[in-house]
Amino acid sequence: MTMPQPDFREPRLFIDADLVPGETVALDHGQSNYLGNVLRLSAGSTILVFNGRDGEWRAAIAGRKRPENLTIVAQTRPQDRLGDLTYVFAPLKHARLDYMVQKAVEMGASSLQPVLTRFTQVTRVNGERMRANVIEAAEQCGILSIADVAEPMPLDRYLAQRAPQRLLVFCDEAADVENPLRALQSHRAAEGGVDILIGPEGGFAEEERAILLRQPLILRLSLGPRILRADTAAVAALGLVQASLGDWSG
Repeated sequence: MTMPQPDFREPRLFIDADLVPGETVALDHGQSNYLGNVLRLSAGSTILVFNGRDGEWRAAIAGRKRPENLTIVAQTRPQDRLGDLTYVFAPLKHARLDYMVQKAVEMGASSLQPVLTRFTQVTRVNGERMRANVIEAAEQCGILSIADVAEPMPLDRYLAQRAPQRLLVFCDEAADVENPLRALQSHRAAEGGVDILIGPEGGFAEEERAILLRQPLILRLSLGPRILRADTAAVAALGLVQASLGDWSG
């Protein structure tokens, strides 16, 4: 059965409301401004909407002087489900964190977990800003599910509470450089979900590395012979995991 393909020519908007045929959904000020002043849409125009639960729907804009509400018309795609893939990372400064969150969403992460390490340079994380970046990436890339954004926690607490059946892909700049695809393919039988861990710009402390290497189901992975910035490493690691264990692997 062929799945409906995303329509990238029509604007898409995330709506935090149930999507039911004939339902009227009020637009907030930001959404009204975006549709009316940025996209220059008015009453009678249609857009695509999604809420992360009910699939994608066509909706008609209504309003007198500006877009005020949407009328839900018909479903265009059923809801899908992201793979069980958590991206675990040391927070970065604003612009690079925005980029990293957006790319993680584009690459299919279902959950984002900031962790604080000894060499983490940024200890305060704006969760609302992260969620806004998650939504924006989903809107622009035809993604129907919204990745969860977790509260930051110390690395040791995260490791203590994570499920032991999950595969932890530990991207370690100190690991021997070997073929990462071959290493990942040896774990194809891991069905408990995957966590990808990228450390801070300063790398992991030795005691952190020791704790990580004692985890019950762990793959210590090199991302090649060059040192990558954390936001670049995010894209590289997620691409490798999706190609070997995720929704690129067929």
